[in-house]
Amino acid sequence: MDTVSTSSREIPSRVTTAEGIAADLGFGKSCIPEVGRLLRALAASKPDGLIAESGTGAGVGTAWLHSGLGAGARLVTVERDEELARRASAVFAGDPRVEVLTGDWRLLEQHAPFDVFFCDGGGKRDDPQAVVDLLAPGGVLVMDDFTPSPEWPPRFEGEVDELRVFYLTHGALAATEILTAPTSSAVVATRR
Repeated sequence: MDTVSTSSREIPSRVTTAEGIAADLGFGKSCIPEVGRLLRALAASKPDGLIAESGTGAGVGTAWLHSGLGAGARLVTVERDEELARRASAVFAGDPRVEVLTGDWRLLEQHAPFDVFFCDGGGKRDDPQAVVDLLAPGGVLVMDDFTPSPEWPPRFEGEVDELRVFYLTHGALAATEILTAPTSSAVVATRR
């Protein structure tokens, strides 16, 4: 693991490093610590699992996943921006369990099926069924950055959020939406 912690509130060192890269590059789309702690817990739940991420960015989410990575687990992440991918890859240099790919999210298909998939970039909107298909049976899908909606069906900017409805009602998934911060929620789903 990335840090030896007596507190679930500690920030792993690689997260801090990746946050510094994001700041240097003016990248403002990194995952929030509340989501990061969820990612750490889910990665830890699959100690020998194959973990994936779409949308590496500067590597903040990747670092949170890494902080829960078991000795027998592997983590593959993909980022289409070459500079972000290069900088994020450097954060994990020396750890053969982590592979940072540069290119389209579909590069993940050759590594699937996944035990945990943090779909933070490509895929969740442009081909939702393909995202579901990347999960192993019992695999967990996480998607964040939703605006909480107390209504059913969930709404975003006054309209039904069809994307969220797709994942929350998909027959192959047992899914729920969780509040990660007062103004942010995540969909978490397990493939049946």
